[in-house]
Amino acid sequence: MKKQYVIIAFLVIAINTINAQFTLDGQFRPRTEYRHGFGTLIADEADAGFAISTRARLNAAYALDAYQFYLSIQDVMVWGENRQILPDDQNDSFAVFEAWANINLGKGWSTKLGRQIISYDDQRIFGGLDWAQQGRNHDAALLKYKKDKFLLDVGLAFSQDFDNPTGFQSVGTAYNTAGFFTYKTMQYLYAKQQWTGFSASFLALNNGFQNFDGQGVADGISSLQTLGTHLAFKEGKFNASANLFLQTGERQNSVKVGGAYLLGLELGYKASDKIMLGLGTEIISGNKTDTIDKTEAFFPLYGTNHKFNGFMDYFYVGNHANSVGLTDIHASAKFNLGNKSSLLVKALNFSGQQDLPSGEKSLGTEIDVVFSKGFNGYGLAIGYSQLFAADGMYELKGISEDLAASSQNWAWVQLTIKPQFLNTSKE
Repeated sequence: MKKQYVIIAFLVIAINTINAQFTLDGQFRPRTEYRHGFGTLIADEADAGFAISTRARLNAAYALDAYQFYLSIQDVMVWGENRQILPDDQNDSFAVFEAWANINLGKGWSTKLGRQIISYDDQRIFGGLDWAQQGRNHDAALLKYKKDKFLLDVGLAFSQDFDNPTGFQSVGTAYNTAGFFTYKTMQYLYAKQQWTGFSASFLALNNGFQNFDGQGVADGISSLQTLGTHLAFKEGKFNASANLFLQTGERQNSVKVGGAYLLGLELGYKASDKIMLGLGTEIISGNKTDTIDKTEAFFPLYGTNHKFNGFMDYFYVGNHANSVGLTDIHASAKFNLGNKSSLLVKALNFSGQQDLPSGEKSLGTEIDVVFSKGFNGYGLAIGYSQLFAADGMYELKGISEDLAASSQNWAWVQLTIKPQFLNTSKE
């Protein structure tokens, strides 16, 4: 019945649009993937993976002077995952992706409450992770201020997983939902100032993770702090951006963090109306210690990690935590082919920021190619990636070179359609 109730809510909103701005739109995004070394090295004897997934979304936005309301529902489907005439969705992927209200408080102040995307700057620490069919969201309350070219956000979150009111009495506030850096509490401050051709932002983030003892009883909170800045500059044909972030405190299970850092620099040059060149590097600290309760490894937490360190997702996409870190040096060229078409070619060289146990550092090279074309009302993207693994990559991923497939690659095709069903906004 959950789906029917949500659809009814959409219809009620659509009917009550007098003296308000209302939009109703959607997204249909099927993606076909061939995986033969995506995420990790594949063994020579293993078969390649091939599947088609689809994200379907329905979005409603309702705006008055006093507040704005947004609701987005989605389902992520893998073709063939449900048997014929199955009465219920087997993977239970139907979900409310966003449900928030932004209340205008006056004089530049507002508060945004509910399930929402939190995304800042280049999405290195906070991002919507739109590449993943399920996306990334947060249940949070934000106090927001904006005046001219300055903005300030203060965010708060408290996560809980009880299913009925007796949870207050039976489990207190212990948070039992497990997941990679899934937090029980979150507090952050984000500030950004823009000038002509230059912008600077600052982020101070604290995450609290629920700990448990050996018997599964809640045993305190580990708090991890992430502090840093993002700088961006643009003048004429040249642009540059930089990231500097530090981490300290404790990760999940009371693992102490100290001296963890991320440094990134990106340079861009518009060589012509049809060619954009890029050059960059990123250094992410690895773990130097031999103890299990201390680390110097940085983890970029809630960003759009697929955007960084190669599209094959070998690093920091649900993996590579508390490891040897990463040094990523890359170059790219994007070609405007006309008729809403573009071609991106990117080469990345990877090495560990720390030595592997063997003393090896080199991890290999990845080549990413993406062709995109816009049509009348929809878009098509085709991608291919090839990894040329070095000795260190085989050691890092735990497979010997003689057992790994000689070719590690990944290919995909994605169609995106975004229909607009209704728009009462006044021009």
